[in-house]
Amino acid sequence: MLEDRVAHGCRAHGHRRLGLQWLAAVVVSALALGLSASAVASSGGGGTGGSLPSTHPSRGNPFGGRGMWIWLLSSTDHGSLASIIAQAKQYGVRTLMVKSSDGSTAWSQFNRPLVATLHADGLHVCAWQYVYGNRPVIEAQLGAAAIKDGADCLLIDAESQYEGKYVQAQTYIHKLRSLIGQRFPVALAGFPYIDFHPAFPYSVFLGPGGAQYNAPQMYWKDIGTTVDTVFSHTYAYNRLYGRPIFPLGQVYNNPPARQIRRFRMVSRAYGAMGVSWWDWQEAPLGAWRAIAQSLGSLAGFEPSTVDATLASGAQGDLVVWAQEHLISGGEQITVDGGFGPQTQAAVEAFQAAQGLEPTGIIDTPTWQALLRYPPAHVTWVMRKHKLSASAAAAGMMLVPRSASLRSKRYEIPRSLGAGTPNADNAR
Repeated sequence: MLEDRVAHGCRAHGHRRLGLQWLAAVVVSALALGLSASAVASSGGGGTGGSLPSTHPSRGNPFGGRGMWIWLLSSTDHGSLASIIAQAKQYGVRTLMVKSSDGSTAWSQFNRPLVATLHADGLHVCAWQYVYGNRPVIEAQLGAAAIKDGADCLLIDAESQYEGKYVQAQTYIHKLRSLIGQRFPVALAGFPYIDFHPAFPYSVFLGPGGAQYNAPQMYWKDIGTTVDTVFSHTYAYNRLYGRPIFPLGQVYNNPPARQIRRFRMVSRAYGAMGVSWWDWQEAPLGAWRAIAQSLGSLAGFEPSTVDATLASGAQGDLVVWAQEHLISGGEQITVDGGFGPQTQAAVEAFQAAQGLEPTGIIDTPTWQALLRYPPAHVTWVMRKHKLSASAAAAGMMLVPRSASLRSKRYEIPRSLGAGTPNADNAR
């Protein structure tokens, strides 16, 4: 997941060489379960044509309940679908998130026979793709291809490569929705600490027409914090985007079982209807037991209800989000991702109109008032272009200046696992 987890972020490295191995593993597993080799071959290992599988699991939100992410199918129970299904059922996993593509390259491990086999045993199957924004149209097409292969949902793993890429994110989302429709369930699985990444286009990925769900990568151990803190920090910012949050926890890197159990209990206290875990191939037996053990409630625990506060001088996508809502609330401002004098005056005017104290600070009561309005429709345009008055009136805006900001830092240290090839240096 987080591409800065060097030891575990090797998404692109060697996928062309391993592609045939994954397809072979799928063929072997399919044969063991009674599927014909011709059925696998007819899809090309990741086919996009023909009808969808008819053996879907029972209805329900595929993000709900317990999910487990699969990065390398060949390293997950040696690629044996029979073993994967048995283990998923043993530990109450109802949804498998299987990697389907990396950038502009499809991964053959995700294909129609794989999905059909897992569906036949009552499991949800979701595709996840790691996206870079270099070829957003192709990335959207690959996401749609996985859906055509029968995926029950799509997870967008967008991280540092997408920072600053508002136009590309918008292109990806528009193309994806044109191919899959507006109702198909999509989630963003990105950085959990929004304030660390002011240039990341959360407002596009989680905005109108974007992902309906938010699955932040809340890897508390690698972040170097407690379970309670990762929840309070993540929720203070993420809930302002108005998408249901389905926490993504870690079972890699040997977190203590008690922390895994607490993560589950705290997620319930915050109202999460499902939790998924990264990732199957790195989860020790103790972690499997911890995600499945019966749990009680946290006596006396109160989830944090503190929202992120914005004031003069703030910069970043959360300011973009607030500015879009201020426009819908009747204020005339430029969406630039900077909380300057114009935005402060707009906040004060909005607060006065709402019967709030005009402090010029966006606090929880002001957020509550703002979020009653939909965000203004914005069509992002690269800064090299010049906009006419008519274009601006139609909602076209130059990419916010905050898109050029550097990350304040990454939650998970870049030095973790140094010396192991990662996606960046393997391309």
